[in-house]
Amino acid sequence: MLYSLLRPLLFALDAEKAHHLTLESLRIAQACGVLGLYAGQPVADPAQVFGITFPNCVGLAAGLDKNADYIDALGALGFGFVEVGTVTPRPQVGNPQPRLFRAVAQRGIVNRMGFNNQGVEYLLKNIQRRTYRGGLGVNIGKNATTPVESALDDYLACLNTVYADCDYITVNLSSPNTPGLRDLQFGEPLKRLLEGLKNRQQQLSTEFGKYKPLLVKIAPDLADADIDDIAQTFLQMQIDGVIATNTTIEKSALRGTALAEEAGGLSGAPVYQKSTAVLRQLSQILDGKIPLIGVGGIENGAQAKEKLSAGAALVQLYSGLIYRGPELVRECATAVVGR
Repeated sequence: MLYSLLRPLLFALDAEKAHHLTLESLRIAQACGVLGLYAGQPVADPAQVFGITFPNCVGLAAGLDKNADYIDALGALGFGFVEVGTVTPRPQVGNPQPRLFRAVAQRGIVNRMGFNNQGVEYLLKNIQRRTYRGGLGVNIGKNATTPVESALDDYLACLNTVYADCDYITVNLSSPNTPGLRDLQFGEPLKRLLEGLKNRQQQLSTEFGKYKPLLVKIAPDLADADIDDIAQTFLQMQIDGVIATNTTIEKSALRGTALAEEAGGLSGAPVYQKSTAVLRQLSQILDGKIPLIGVGGIENGAQAKEKLSAGAALVQLYSGLIYRGPELVRECATAVVGR
């Protein structure tokens, strides 16, 4: 109810400015003890996935809190887990502004942020001082200046840095806003990358005495044959989990609008059907051998439940929060109780 009153004011601002204002407001409210009163107690519905016990199966997708500046405030909204990032080894400013746009009539978001972040060492300090005790994932990527053929070096640098201080790590190969990144989703480049990361994961597991799951986030813009090939690679490389999906570069839902020709990925309601179809196909191929997280366009509890029916073990929210507000977290967590 409160968010429905605030939304017109936020939507009157530039989208990126509103993003930062909202996060800062949440941080202040959490520090003052007000946010917990507003959000209430998180829905208690434990989910055991990847060998991790999550307080409930509704999480925050990567991208909202790139530097892990707001983990405690976002966690206080009732999420069972929070995924921060995408983070890169070195700080980078991302793409020029404006780079974040609302497609209000379609309840979508177009972004071409370009992995803007303060670097993995900055993020590490933030995750080490968090008080939030839900699950924590770190989404890792490569710097824009790193050649695609050297991408493994960047992913390893991030993996090495965050391994001891998070619950799982997500390898982002599907952002459309880093040139060449999506090419790493296919064939030998994918196998070489995952082989290097899995080898290092095993070494770190021995070093720290704890195994941390390695997930991969994929795009929704994949042909059926590509999904099958990728799934077989994930099985071969013993990937621990898959997040389906990232944003889409297909913008037919925006046809006739000023945003139809904007570069970047489209999220929110327009990607729901496509992301769910990829999730369902992947689930059928993997047949329970690799757990899945469903993300893309969830706007209500019924859609969260449909993602689980399509094969997801957990779900994540992002764009729906922009249009529905924090109430969406409880609605989704309540809708899937008992699954």
